[in-house]
Amino acid sequence: MSTDVFPMARARRGRGGRLYHGETAIDFYGRRWWGLGGSALLLVITIVSMFASGLNLGLDFKGGVSWEVPAAHLTVGQAKSVLDANGVNSTNAKIQQLSSASGTQILVQVGDQSVAKREQIKEALATAASVDGAAVSVKAVGSTWGRSITEKAVRALIIFLILVSLFIAWRLEWRMALAAIIAMIHDVLISVGVYSVFRFEVTPATVVAFLTILGFSLYDTIVVFDKVKDNTSHYSTSRMPYADVINVSMNQVLMRSINTSVAAVLPVLSLLILGAGVMGAVTLREFALALLVGLLTGSYSSIFIASPLLAMFKEREARFKLFRGTHATKIELERLVLGGSPQAKRDAARQRADAGNDDSVLPVVKSTPQSLLTHPPRPRKKKRRTS
Repeated sequence: MSTDVFPMARARRGRGGRLYHGETAIDFYGRRWWGLGGSALLLVITIVSMFASGLNLGLDFKGGVSWEVPAAHLTVGQAKSVLDANGVNSTNAKIQQLSSASGTQILVQVGDQSVAKREQIKEALATAASVDGAAVSVKAVGSTWGRSITEKAVRALIIFLILVSLFIAWRLEWRMALAAIIAMIHDVLISVGVYSVFRFEVTPATVVAFLTILGFSLYDTIVVFDKVKDNTSHYSTSRMPYADVINVSMNQVLMRSINTSVAAVLPVLSLLILGAGVMGAVTLREFALALLVGLLTGSYSSIFIASPLLAMFKEREARFKLFRGTHATKIELERLVLGGSPQAKRDAARQRADAGNDDSVLPVVKSTPQSLLTHPPRPRKKKRRTS
């Protein structure tokens, strides 16, 4: 006899259907070390990259001068030649061609220069572009402004983390707050690591995007934790491993998490491709790129970082400590996801308690069709004997 107690559910839906209806049976807890190990490796790469090369800070953070010139008769190569001819090394200069509704512009950014040198290059660029000197705009930014922005961002981040921790601890519990905060810090560090490794420029728009992704990371994690809390209450009288509660909850909200992530990523991709790529809006590119990286890491951390950490914290509690190292898999996990009761787990817990909490003498409990049923079979009625 087959041990699958849900043959009709399997027959009606394939993998896509089970994913859509929240009926998957993925052992997230059993694969937790893959996610945690991958994140640890990424964090090591981030730390090494930060010490080796640091961040590619934009003009607003390290200070410097920028010129914006109409590009009707000027190319990027000609702008480089102007810098070299006026004693400014063009190798370290950042020169971009920007497109907007008012026309095409050439943006030239270099390190800090004297006032006389700024005016000299301004006139040279105007001559090369065949425009009046007034058409060339000059902007000088000191490094103190970027330092002020960074300090305010860090201050806002610390206040945000404190307030969010207090709210989650009050609304859910402190272990969930701790796991959510660790996942958020993980998202920020991985996002910073991506910018360091690939040498993306860090601008004020990038900092704003980093602060924005914290909200999404928190939202996705709270969606999972809220379901975990509901299932913890639902199974409060069943004596089952907390790993099963995590697995059941994550499978039930997996499709919702995917939908949320896709719905958030698509508009950001449109900003990145259409706004920055087609229309040439550099500010949109800086903002959208940081958002995209943060959204992807936030979706990843809510499943592979926050939830496994919560399970590891909760397993230290007295009521769950007895079940550490055991959790439902495959057909038994599927039965739990579909609403079955953890009968087999209660039997295992009872036998472990009888064995004096000694795992070495715990008998192996084999799953049978009868043990997987959510209620005992109804006895057959005796037939009346007719005379």
